[in-house]
Amino acid sequence: MRQPPPHPNRPSHPHRPPQPAPPFDAPAARRLRSALRMGPEHVAYGLRTSYGLPYVTPDLVVAWERGLASPTSPELTALAGVLWCSPAELLGRPRTLREHRIARGLAPEDVARTAGLELLAYLNMEEHNTWRGNDRQSAALAELLDLSLPDFVTVTGREGRLAELLRSAVGTRWQAYVRPVGKIVPLDRRLLEDTLQQLHQDYQGQMVASLSWGDGNAASDSSDAGRDFLDRVVDHFWAAVQDNTS
Repeated sequence: MRQPPPHPNRPSHPHRPPQPAPPFDAPAARRLRSALRMGPEHVAYGLRTSYGLPYVTPDLVVAWERGLASPTSPELTALAGVLWCSPAELLGRPRTLREHRIARGLAPEDVARTAGLELLAYLNMEEHNTWRGNDRQSAALAELLDLSLPDFVTVTGREGRLAELLRSAVGTRWQAYVRPVGKIVPLDRRLLEDTLQQLHQDYQGQMVASLSWGDGNAASDSSDAGRDFLDRVVDHFWAAVQDNTS
């Protein structure tokens, strides 16, 4: 079967920048369709007749389910309607502001109004994935989108700065980074101290273990192990936070 192009016969908007597709869980879409005992042709028909997407064909539905193409945000919302599920059930793990909004099934107007922002200002933040809200607006955003603390840090564009501080903390004196990290991650100071100390010990211990293997490649192995740890330092940080709060 000839696979369709990613967006066959989709109306074009030459003056509108293309919107990135949300993370799509193709196996979930296929599983939900099968549970309803629907064929791709039934899904395509529903999208055409009930949601005004005349270009959707069974081949395009199959392409979505095989991961060969990804639905846009409006298409994903419509697909969720046809499959009798929430948009969140068709999403992979959301990371951006737009993806979290879509996962909650909210319109941009809903988020802007709740956060007390002008719609155009909010849309600009969403387009550039850069949150500029104040503390009150940030708290409203976190509550509306049901953001965990790690998700909140990512959505508000602070993950890069957090990673930079953590890399410095594990390689030098971690005590000097308690306050800077605390400005990004509002955790109890004692919890933050325990977490940074554990992170520092884990990193230094891994470096020492790599160097103690005793073969000629020890320095290279240590470098690789250290680089891998630093690449995933934010993940290690949240895991350590979880360990210290359990």
